[in-house]
Amino acid sequence: MEGHVGQFFESVSSIFRGSDTLPVCDRDIIAGCEREVADAANQEQKNESLMRLSWALVHSGQPEDVNRGIGMLEVSLGKSNTSLQTRVKLYLLAVGHYRNGDYTRSRELIERCIQIQPDWRQALTLQRLLEEKTKRDGMIGMAIVTGAFGLVGLVAGGIIAAASSSRKK
Repeated sequence: MEGHVGQFFESVSSIFRGSDTLPVCDRDIIAGCEREVADAANQEQKNESLMRLSWALVHSGQPEDVNRGIGMLEVSLGKSNTSLQTRVKLYLLAVGHYRNGDYTRSRELIERCIQIQPDWRQALTLQRLLEEKTKRDGMIGMAIVTGAFGLVGLVAGGIIAAASSSRKK
């Protein structure tokens, strides 16, 4: 169990070291968090354990884990008692939607999170990742469209050339 907790904290600390990528939790970390929830002695410990489990799930590389984490966070978001809890849950939801490729929803959530705390480094990092991903996807889309139009132009030019050479005969 201690090894799993150590892995969990190592994943979390990568954010604070200035890493520009989101940490990824493996199945062992998630299983350790699930055991921690089951072993919680009281409601306060259970709530803290559920937050760690939610964190691990949305940082998983497995879509089913990410979806489970999103579901847990959406249910608990309305039960937040403080702006800190709300901010963390919004951030984790944004991470989950980012992992699922729903960049529009992720952006909406991260903007709400930044409204609560404008200088929160984790949220600003995710916002930058979203902007870079959107820009990169946009450039790839433009290249595909440009390439498709170029191909259409080439085919059309070939057809026109063939048609005009057949008229000359």
